[in-house]
Amino acid sequence: MADSVETKRDDRTHSELLRGLDILRGAPKDVGTLELIVARPAVDERVELASAELIVDGGLAGDRWNQGSRSSLKSQLTLMNVRATQLVAGDRSRWALAGDQLYVDFDLSRENIPPGTKLEIGAAVIEVSDQPHLGCEKFAARFGQAAREFANSPEGTAVNFRGINTRVVQAGTVRVGDRVRET
Repeated sequence: MADSVETKRDDRTHSELLRGLDILRGAPKDVGTLELIVARPAVDERVELASAELIVDGGLAGDRWNQGSRSSLKSQLTLMNVRATQLVAGDRSRWALAGDQLYVDFDLSRENIPPGTKLEIGAAVIEVSDQPHLGCEKFAARFGQAAREFANSPEGTAVNFRGINTRVVQAGTVRVGDRVRET
């Protein structure tokens, strides 16, 4: 799926996003589910996968993020809550445009999984970074300026609306449908 593939875009207002927080807060806190895996082999290119390899010091195999100097141990892999993704992107065909690699039905708030928390997904283990994952210009271009501002607002950052940065601490295979839980 490439970024240029667009389905009906329906940008949300700040009020609509604020009202959606209750749905987001209802995400599982103990055991969640990996709903979508997306590799980004090139700029503006998305490939949805049924399974993928997570690599220590490398992130998601086949993803351009782990190529070159942009890769950071604090942001090898990003996760986004599918409830937030649904709220901001609408139709599932637009979810991958958010630009994250793993989309989970799991409470990603700092209160539930603070930095340093280790999460098991399939055979892999990842660690939550203290580096915030915030809305950027690309996020605003795809989902509207209100979505970016909301993601970066106190309400949005409290629930990690835009998602979280992580690093891989134990390599392994992850599959859509795998459980997500604290180790």
